[in-house]
Amino acid sequence: MSSPFRESTPALSAPAETRVGWIGTGIMGTPMCRHLQHAGYRLTIYTRNRSKASGVLARGATWADSPAAVAEQTDVVMTMVGFPDDVRDVYFEEHGLLAAARPGMVLVDMTTTEPSLAQDIALAAQKRGAFAIDAPVSGGDVGARNAALSIMIGGVTAAVQAIMPLLECLGKKIVHQGDSGAGQHAKLCNQIVIAGTMIGVCESLLYGYKAGLQLDRMLESIRGGAAACWTLDNLAPRILTRNFDPGFFVEHFIKDMGIALEEARRRQLILPGLTLAHRLYERVQGLGHGRAGTHALMLALEDLSHIDLPHPPALP
Repeated sequence: MSSPFRESTPALSAPAETRVGWIGTGIMGTPMCRHLQHAGYRLTIYTRNRSKASGVLARGATWADSPAAVAEQTDVVMTMVGFPDDVRDVYFEEHGLLAAARPGMVLVDMTTTEPSLAQDIALAAQKRGAFAIDAPVSGGDVGARNAALSIMIGGVTAAVQAIMPLLECLGKKIVHQGDSGAGQHAKLCNQIVIAGTMIGVCESLLYGYKAGLQLDRMLESIRGGAAACWTLDNLAPRILTRNFDPGFFVEHFIKDMGIALEEARRRQLILPGLTLAHRLYERVQGLGHGRAGTHALMLALEDLSHIDLPHPPALP
């Protein structure tokens, strides 16, 4: 079947016509792929560890041996990898996506990375007649599994509109923030809020424990007031059961906060709350929990106060 995209004009994505490539099948990437498959899109997959794509391949996706091979076989390619260097490799290496980008195709990076890198990718894609969009997400593994992510987008309006049916398979809140890089800036704002909120949630649990409260009852109360937030609803219960499995890796969160702090320095901003959170999370990583979920911040705070919450927490 010929490509549904005309030169430099992206067409509206549709399951029967649009061939979709996907790179990165981790905690979030895998369920996101499955939503696209459920919607009827034909997927071509590449990831550094093929075994991580086994579930998606078993559901009918096609394997490609490199990012360039993914681009050669598809009309839209979506990437969800770990760090800025991973993004650079996927897009700019000899067998990367840009080496095989064609006029009219759309490249969508959903990784949280540097706004300047998103702009570099968009410029390189433009030189080949293609489009590149930055579309980082928030919502963690829960949002990915439930197709309820918040998606923050930067890029050319026509390309954003063309891939909207794909994004609607993955998220419930989809907002076009502006030009290339704007999606990444919005995601950094998101991470700044999460960093401060996580400190508050963990410290409230520590205080409640030392005050002799029944922690699940305490959470029931504060979830219904002004403190209500996603972290209280989704991660505080995991802390109480001592389940620190990742919905989003600590090491990735440290990366995000580092990017935000660097962007702040470039703008002569001082962000003391984010600076503190970054240092605390580095302590979490230093304790050996870099591959745990972000709520493992609790472990560093317990360590500072020489407290070990019972497993599961004992009721007063």
